[in-house]
Amino acid sequence: MKDSTLQPPCLTALFIWTTLCLLSSGQHTPDSSGLSRAIRVPLRQGARAEQSPRMPPAAAAASSKRGRGTASEFPSRRRRGAAEGGVSFVDMIDNLRGKSGQGYYVEMAVGSPPQKLNILVDTGSSNFAVGAAAHPFLRRYYHRSLSSSYRDLGRSVYVPYTQGRWEGELGTDLVSVPHGPNATLRANVAAITQSDRFFINGSNWEGILGLAYADIARPDETLEPFFDSLVRQSSVPNLFSLQLCGAGFTQNQSLGISTVGGSMIIGGIDSSLYVGELWYTPIRREWYYEVIIVRIEVNGQDLNMDCKEYNYDKSIVDSGTTNLRLPRKVFQAAVKAIEAASSTEQFPSGFWLGEQLVCWEAGTTPWHIFPVISLYLMSENRNQSFRISILPQQYLRPVEDVPSAQEDCYKFAVSQSSTGTVMGAVIMEGFYVVFDREKKRIGFAVSTCHVHDEFRTASVEGPFHGVDLEDCGYNIPQTDESTLMTIAYIMAGICALFMLPLCLMVCQWRFARCLHPHGDFADDISLLK
Repeated sequence: MKDSTLQPPCLTALFIWTTLCLLSSGQHTPDSSGLSRAIRVPLRQGARAEQSPRMPPAAAAASSKRGRGTASEFPSRRRRGAAEGGVSFVDMIDNLRGKSGQGYYVEMAVGSPPQKLNILVDTGSSNFAVGAAAHPFLRRYYHRSLSSSYRDLGRSVYVPYTQGRWEGELGTDLVSVPHGPNATLRANVAAITQSDRFFINGSNWEGILGLAYADIARPDETLEPFFDSLVRQSSVPNLFSLQLCGAGFTQNQSLGISTVGGSMIIGGIDSSLYVGELWYTPIRREWYYEVIIVRIEVNGQDLNMDCKEYNYDKSIVDSGTTNLRLPRKVFQAAVKAIEAASSTEQFPSGFWLGEQLVCWEAGTTPWHIFPVISLYLMSENRNQSFRISILPQQYLRPVEDVPSAQEDCYKFAVSQSSTGTVMGAVIMEGFYVVFDREKKRIGFAVSTCHVHDEFRTASVEGPFHGVDLEDCGYNIPQTDESTLMTIAYIMAGICALFMLPLCLMVCQWRFARCLHPHGDFADDISLLK
């Protein structure tokens, strides 16, 4: 007869169940004059303008009949190519190209001997990456095996965007910008080996140049971005500026009517590319180019929202995004105001959602019925702001890929965002934008090639006075470690409370088994094996 006392297996069962209960509480999951003849054309799924990987920079179609201005209409009082400080940037003038809705790119040379590639200019990311394998949409790509200066880092990288993604292998190589500063540097290069909805058919670019900070670099912040490497290895000052010219710029008609262009001035400011004053707003945090919006108006009427809503959860300047993207509540209020201001025409709801185009007979677009959108940015004096005014020629984006050449068709280039406000290319096309990383500020002035009509022009004006404007910035709630530990203990207690009855039932069953054994054989029908 077996001993009737509680056997070790009984204690073991109780210990195992209690341990599993406590461990389960500590688990977490990873973050994952209006014209009644207006024609409405449903947006086609295959439209080229919709193939952007992350809604890259839009540009308007070149056509003076649409009331779009060119640089010639803004004669500069400055010498073309003249920089502040006397340095010449003439070789960098007009070094950007692109196509409407498909982004602005600059030519770069990678490797030894140099392999020339067109690279998308993106201030909303931080990786320098180039296509390194055959792809249906690439005319050429980077051959690492042909570069004697390529060094493999033995690391992989994956980068997702708002639309599209790519993955590849990290290395370093010698890089230069032919129409940029006279410098060759060793930079981190991601060789793209696989991608999904990243490259765009007919866009003419083969890679992406992320110009933001290391904090958002992939796979982590230890990977030095291209511009940081350039500043560290050369005498180039820590700033660059962009003039995105949109449809008013047709440098090369052979590339098609939708060709756009502009200038990326690396290391300085070219005073021939803007008129009036430069107004600066501080860079709030060095990750994206984050700024603070303190007020939004439509036709001079304030949206009357808590200014924190404009910056929820951030506001950034991003050349790699096409639209002006607004948080949901702000987007709804802005659309309501724009719709009311342009009420002389009725537009389908799908137009305001970016799902439909609106078209007019060529040359008859009623620009005057659409309002001006004004964004107020906090200035360097924290109790002052300045205003940038955006014309409908910017936020109504021309779309060329439509059935009839006798119509001018547009897409509404203001959209809803779940990741904060994004001042994309349709905003930047009105202004000369200075990314002064050295002084942690971004400057805006009216571009010499901005879009406009005979009645209104884009503008940058100020100052406007306010109080505690810095409080408009959104702060992500911070939870300290002690709070997390308290939550963990509470969850463990709750788990233990609910699991205790089960544990007691198991122990009771095991205890009964120990007191009343049924012979020295294994119980093959036990539910707990």
